[in-house]
Amino acid sequence: MKTTVDIQDALLDEARKIASRENTTVKAMVEEGLRKVLAQRKEEKPFQLRKATFKGGGLQPQLSEGSWSEIRDLAYEGRGS
Repeated sequence: MKTTVDIQDALLDEARKIASRENTTVKAMVEEGLRKVLAQRKEEKPFQLRKATFKGGGLQPQLSEGSWSEIRDLAYEGRGS
């Protein structure tokens, strides 16, 4: 498949020099690079938020049905305007 890729001039010049020295093509180098990046990304574990709970039973019973704005107001009660 053919596609167009915009590559910074200095990077492409360096790739051409290395490709010539190693008797390969820029296309082969780009494909090799893409394969390596794809393999690396497959191995990476997805981000997982650490468990940061407190020893408690969750919301107090009177807040269990409260809206977020009510909970926020109570949390900031007495702390400013």
